[in-house]
Amino acid sequence: MFSKRFKLVALVFLVLSILVACSSNSANSDNQKKEDNDSKQKAEIVYASAKDINDMNPHLYTGSMPAQGMVYESLVENTKDGIKPLLAESWEVSGDGKVYTFHLRKNVKFHDGEPFNAEAVKNNIEAVQNNAEKHAWIKLSTKIESVNVVDEYTVELVLSETYYPTLVELSMTRPYVFISPKDFINGGTKDGVNGFNGTGPYTLTEHKTDKYATFQANKDYWGGTPKIEKITSKVLPTGETTFLALKKGEVNFAFTDDRGADSLDIEAMNQLVDSGDYQLVRSEPMNTKMIVANSGKTDNPVSETAVREAIWYSIDRETITKDILNGTETIAHTLFSPNVNYADVDLKKRGYDIEKARGILEEAGWVLANGDNVRTKDGKKLAMKLYYDSNSSSQKTQAEFIQASLKEIGIELEIIGEESTSIANRRSTGDYDLLFNQTWGLAYDPQSTIAAFTSEASYKHTTSGIDKADELYKKIEQVMVSTDEQTRKSLYADILTIVHDEAVFIPISNGSVTVVAPKNLNGISFKQTQFELPFELMNFK
Repeated sequence: MFSKRFKLVALVFLVLSILVACSSNSANSDNQKKEDNDSKQKAEIVYASAKDINDMNPHLYTGSMPAQGMVYESLVENTKDGIKPLLAESWEVSGDGKVYTFHLRKNVKFHDGEPFNAEAVKNNIEAVQNNAEKHAWIKLSTKIESVNVVDEYTVELVLSETYYPTLVELSMTRPYVFISPKDFINGGTKDGVNGFNGTGPYTLTEHKTDKYATFQANKDYWGGTPKIEKITSKVLPTGETTFLALKKGEVNFAFTDDRGADSLDIEAMNQLVDSGDYQLVRSEPMNTKMIVANSGKTDNPVSETAVREAIWYSIDRETITKDILNGTETIAHTLFSPNVNYADVDLKKRGYDIEKARGILEEAGWVLANGDNVRTKDGKKLAMKLYYDSNSSSQKTQAEFIQASLKEIGIELEIIGEESTSIANRRSTGDYDLLFNQTWGLAYDPQSTIAAFTSEASYKHTTSGIDKADELYKKIEQVMVSTDEQTRKSLYADILTIVHDEAVFIPISNGSVTVVAPKNLNGISFKQTQFELPFELMNFK
C-alpha cells in the first residue's frame, strides 16, 4: 500500500514538474519573443516623411535628399572644420587652380559588387556633364573641361578656369555623387537608371510608391557596418496623422525634411517629449526661410521695388518666430545670417513698421480711394499671389498671418498651397508673384544660393527685373573665379547689398533642422548640408 501511495505521489510530482517546466519554457519563450521584438525595434528607425522618396537617380533632382544621402557618397565631405576626405583620401590642386588630382580609397565597392575606382568616377562625372542644361545652376558644371584617369585609384579633374567653390560643390548631396556604372542607361544617367547602387552606408532594398521605402545597413561599407540595421521612410500626412503614428509606435522618428515640410507642429513635439518616450534635438541655425519676389514679372506690382520693400516692412517677424514657430527659429533681417561666410555685411535694417510700409506705397503712387480696402494705381489693383508648401503647417499659418498684415496696408494677397514639386516648378518657370523658399544652408552658402541668382532653373526670374541686374550678374561671375580673399569679400558685400536694397529676397527666420527621436537613441547629429542626417552614426542604448 505504501509503495502504491509513493508511486502515486511520485507520479503527481512528475506531472507537476512537467507542467511547471512547460510553463517556465512558455514564459521563457514569451520573454525571448519580447526580447527579440525589443531587439528588432532597437535595430530599426522608421521615420515619417511627408513625401515619397521618388526617383533615387542621384544625378537628377526629384529624389529625397535624406534618402539619397544614405545611399550615395561624394569624393569629399563638407564639415564644420572644412572640407574633409570621403571617397577621396587626399587631393592636390595645381598652382593655377585648374587641376584637381584625387587619390581614391581602395577596396570600396558599390552595393552591386562593382569596384569603385577612377574609371567609375570618370563615368559618373561625365554622366552629369552630359546633362548640362539640367545642372546649369551649379557653376562647377560649366567649368569642368575633362576628367582623366591617371591610374586605377587616381583621377584628375581639369577646369577651364579657377573656381574656388570646386570642393564645396563636389561635396554636395547631388549631383556629383557616385552610382554603379552598371545602373547606367544608354551609357549615362540623364535618361534614367536601372538600379540605385551607391557606395553609402545603406542600400535601398524595397520601395512601395507613396507608402514606404526600406534601407538596409551595408555590411560591406568601407566605414564599418552601421549599428542601425534598418531604416524605413514611411509616407504619412503631416500633423495629426504623424503625431498619432509616433504615439502608437508605428514610426519612431521625425525631422524637417529637404522639402521644408515640418511633419509635426511644435505643440505635438512638446507633447511627445513630455511623454518621456521621445527626445527633441535641434541643430544650430542652418538656413534662412524667406519669401522670394519675382522682380521679372513686369505685368505685376511685385516688379516694383517699393512694393517689395513695403511687404518687407509689413511682416512681423517677432510674432512669427515666437508664436507661430514657438521660438524654434530666430528672426532674420538679411538673406544670410552673419555666421555664413562672407555674409557679415552692414545692411539697412527693415523692422516691422506698418506706417513706414503705407508711406512707401503712397509715395510710389499706390493710393486708397475712399471706402476701398485695396490700393490702386493707374486703375490697377495692388494684388498678388503667395504660394506656400501645402505639406507645411507652419508655412500655411505664416501665409495667413502675412495675408492679414498686408491687408492692413492695402495689399490684396491671395495665398495658395501647392505640392513642393509644383512650387519648385513655378520658381524655375517664373510663374509666381511671391513664394516661400529657403537658402541652401551652411554647407553651400553663400556661393550656391548666389550662383542660383543667375540660373533659369532657380532665381533668375527673381533677380532679372532689378535695375542693377547686369551689374549683379557680372559681380557673381567675378566672385566665383576670384583667387584673392579680400577681393572675394568685397564682391560678396556688393552682391548682398544689391539684392538687399532691391528687396527681392524677403527674409523671415533663420531655421534649424529639428529631430524627434526615441529617448534611447544615441549619436544624433547633423551635417552641414542640412538635408541629410548621418544615420550611420546613430545607435540605441
